[in-house]
Formats: sequence, structure tokens, C-alpha cells
Amino acid sequence: MADARGMSRRQVGLGALALGGGLAFASLPADPAAAAAPSRGGGRPALRHGSAREAGLLPGPLRQLVTDAEAFLQPSPEHPWYAGAVLLAGRGRTVALHRPIGMAVRYQAYDEETDTGVEFPPDQQIPMAEDTVFDLASVSKLFTSILAVQQIERGRIELEAPVASYLPDFGRAGKQDVTIRQLLTHTSGFRAWIPLYEAPTYEEKVRRVYDEEPASPPGTAYLYSDLNLISLQLVLEHVTGRRLDVLLREEITEPLGMRRTRYNPPASWKPKIAATEDARKPWSGLDRGLVWGEVHDENAYSLGGVAGHAGVFSDAWDLAVLARTLLDGGVCGRRRILRPESVELMFTDFNTAFPGDEHGLGFELYQHWYMGAMATPRTAGHTGFTGTALVLDPTTDSFLVVLGNSVHPVRGWRSGSAPRVAAANQLARAVPVRPARGRTAWFSGMASAATATLALPALDTSSGAARLSCALWWDTEPKADVLVLESSADGGTTWEPVPFTTRRRGGSAEPHPTGTATGWSGRVWHDLTADLPAAPGLVVRWRYTTDRLYVGRGAYVDGLRVESGHRRLFDESRPADATRLRAEGWSQEED
Repeated sequence: MADARGMSRRQVGLGALALGGGLAFASLPADPAAAAAPSRGGGRPALRHGSAREAGLLPGPLRQLVTDAEAFLQPSPEHPWYAGAVLLAGRGRTVALHRPIGMAVRYQAYDEETDTGVEFPPDQQIPMAEDTVFDLASVSKLFTSILAVQQIERGRIELEAPVASYLPDFGRAGKQDVTIRQLLTHTSGFRAWIPLYEAPTYEEKVRRVYDEEPASPPGTAYLYSDLNLISLQLVLEHVTGRRLDVLLREEITEPLGMRRTRYNPPASWKPKIAATEDARKPWSGLDRGLVWGEVHDENAYSLGGVAGHAGVFSDAWDLAVLARTLLDGGVCGRRRILRPESVELMFTDFNTAFPGDEHGLGFELYQHWYMGAMATPRTAGHTGFTGTALVLDPTTDSFLVVLGNSVHPVRGWRSGSAPRVAAANQLARAVPVRPARGRTAWFSGMASAATATLALPALDTSSGAARLSCALWWDTEPKADVLVLESSADGGTTWEPVPFTTRRRGGSAEPHPTGTATGWSGRVWHDLTADLPAAPGLVVRWRYTTDRLYVGRGAYVDGLRVESGHRRLFDESRPADATRLRAEGWSQEED
């Protein structure tokens, strides 16, 4: 479902950020690696479990990822964000973290008078397991999008074609020019959500979609809407003659061996499914009691459990297989579900006219509100209302799955996306940044609402020819978090920015006239030079400031040197000079 009716997904992400018995189940494969193997044609499994080192990751941040996630099992700040979760993180073909925490089934009801959950007896509660299956909610949209891109490859759908060219009745109420691309990028003009479950028949639900008038002219605004993917479902079913659940099975899950991914899981799966909400009015659109083993989203439920915007159930390993397939250009073992150029389109921003709402075909891009420090212009992902998230970073070849039952026992207990952000920050932190020179480099840290400074000792630059040089690496939340090079000629009473120039290895020079760096720099080292003001006791420092919400991967500085003509005023490589650096919030990291 839309994460909040009438609110953008970014607005939802700006909510509160405060951190605050097993049953036998034989119908699913016991070995998760078996699910990664192609169902036909042989080939190696796409994934394997391994250590952090084998994945090229630092073990400490992965341990902290689990610690951070467990904190959200406690009041954060008033109620647990989720009853439990399954966390999976990897890089390359190695899953370095696969950890269940908390409970898959804990509450049998919600008591609205006391705002408490009514727990099952202890012997009826079910802990999370690595293979617990979750209602993915809006993460389902990714599967619908992949199916659409497959049909674009096959020529049955054209990306820029009007939806009405496939479904003439869709063109009613001013939607005649809405295109397939606009459905995939949420620029069709549809409002976020309408209560289709109030319509008595399937035909009436479809008619309400066809009769819906755009809230804004198509292509003029971004507005996240479930109706886009419901409409895309109708197109897919029309051009293929197959139901969406059949398409999912035949075109994605069977080829990739994703045996725990489907719509409408059978009753035999229920003991391995995480429960969701005690669904009752007024907080739910329908009175259903505890929803467990059936889709949570009211509209998807009313559509028989099969919908383009919600309804897919899956587990963490299967989603990791999908992530690895996309990071590998659409192939898993010997089975290909997409061409590389099609995957590229899913990771390419089509919403350049709407900064802050970057979107590929189906995938959201560069969204710090849940991707945290993993966010780059090519980082792709999606979240689900039930507490789910999938994030893929092609830049570092890493992937993150966070599956939580955050509407258990009621949707009002959680706010914002803090657990997703915390997990993504730690996985980003686990990807090491190799020093540009030698064995160590200065690191700014990744704390929110913080200021970190790295200052050189006072230097005599009165000759007027002093130049600073170093290697610089930065990736920050654009505009909100800023790295500044500044100097003081009065012992630190006042500071002035120092303009500098950076050059990416093999690239052209980029001026920074305001003495600042922010946003995305490619996550590679840049050579930096800066002419320093003339003063008998000049102090030069780096100052990194972050706001209270989100952070990027931070900043690194290496090989600081100041020269004046042929004289070397400061050289970090000299032990005596290195000890004169004053660091507050910065630390030295080894290779």
C-alpha cells in the first residue's frame, strides 16, 4: 500500500528516527543455497554463505548492524518498531550476514484502549528464523516492474506507448496520454491510493481505476501511487493472456529457483510466515482480525491476493538471489531473466525533472531516507509498508535485505524508517575505503548531528606562495552534510573558506570556489590542491558537519602536505608532523 495516504514516500521517511515455538515445516527447502540454484540447466548457485572477510567487508560494522537492529525490538521511542526481523547483507556472491531476531508471531490482538499488544501464550509464539516468509507489501512492485521490462524486451509493450493503446478504457477521465514509463516512475498523475476494497466486484474495482482522474497532468509531477502498478498489472495480463501470479512464477521465481516467493501462500506455509496486523477499523480499511498468512494490504486482499502493487510473499534468501541476479545484469547461473541493458534502465534515473524523487523503471534511486549511507545515484531499492526493504548498490556490488513485521500488532506503533537507515549505514560502513597512500587515512566518521574537525598546526605562509595538497574522498547527504576546508589567521577566532580544486584520477579538474564538498563524488579518491592565504600563523582545517537525519559514507583525507616554493611547511608522512595534527571526531583508519 502507499505508506501513508496522500503523503510522499520521502515525507513518510522523515518520521521519527529515534533509536530507541518453532514448528516443523517440510514444504520449503531446508538449505537456502538450494533456492539459489537454477531450476533447470545447471550452473553454479548465485550465492553462498561466507565470512565478512570473504565478502570483502569489515566484520565490526556487520556486528553493529545486528546490535542496532536488536535495539528496535525495544521501545523506540514508545513501542518496538517491529516484533522481529530477518537481516541479510552481502557483497559479491557472498552473504556475510543472515540473522533472525525477535519474533515472527508474538501478538494475537491489539488492545486499542490500553495501546498494548495481547500476546499469544509463550508456547504459541514463533521466533524468527532465517527462512521466515514475509508479506513484502510494496516491494512487490519490483516484481511487477521486472515483468513489465521483460515484455518491453519482447516487444509486447513499448515504454513510451500510452497505456490506453493497450487498455482503451484506461484513457477515460484525462488519462489518454499516460505512458507505460509514467506508471513505472510514478509520474502518471494518479493520486496515492483509493479504497478499491469498497467496490463489490472485481469488475467494479477495475472500472474505478479506469474512471480515476489524474490529480496532476501526466508527466508534470512525481506522486507515489499504488494505482500505477495496479494499472501495469492490467496491461501485463492483457498483453500476455496470463494472470500476474502465473507470470511471476513462470518468468521470475521458477527460472531463479526462488521457491519461497509467490502470491497467496498455501495454508501449509503459515507456521513459517511472519504475522502482520490485527486489522480492524478505524486504523484498517477492513475488519479481518489478525492477518497471518494472507496479504495485509486491503486493496490487494480484495483483488484476491494478486495485485501489481502488493501481495508477494518471500524470504530474505530469495530476495538476495533476486538482488544478485540484477547486480549481475539479469542472469543467475545459466538462467537469464533480463538483458543487461534492461537492468541498466532499472538503475537509471528517469525523473531528472523531479530532484529528490529519482526513479528508474520500478526501482527507487538515491533515497537516503531508507538507503542511508548506501545511497548513491545508482543505488536502487524499495520498501514495503509491512516493514520490508531491499537495497542494491552497484557501486560497491553490495546488497541489503531488511524484513521486519513492523505492523505487528498494529501499524501505528512504528514511525519513520530508522531501522532500515541504521542497517544500511552499517553495511555501507562495512565496505572498506582503502587509503590513497600508505596504510592509514583520516576518516570523518558517520555520526548524525555532529561536527568533526581535522586541523593542521599553525604555519607561516606569509610568503604568499603556500599550497596545500592531499587526497580527498567524500560521499555525503547532498547539501545537508558538508565538508569545508577553511583557515584562520587569528588563532581560530574567525574562519574563512579556502577554495580548492579536485581532480578525479584520469578526470578533469573540478573547482570548489566556496571551499566545500558535498554529495556524490564517485566514491573514489580525488587529488586536491588549494592556494592558502598569506599569514604568519595560519591554521588550516577540514570541518565536516552533518544534520540530524541521514548521513552518507563520510569523508577521508590522506597525504596532507603544505609547500611554499621549494620549502615543505608540513608533511603528514613525516612522523613529527603527523603528531601535530589535531583531530576532533576524525580517526585514522588502516587499509
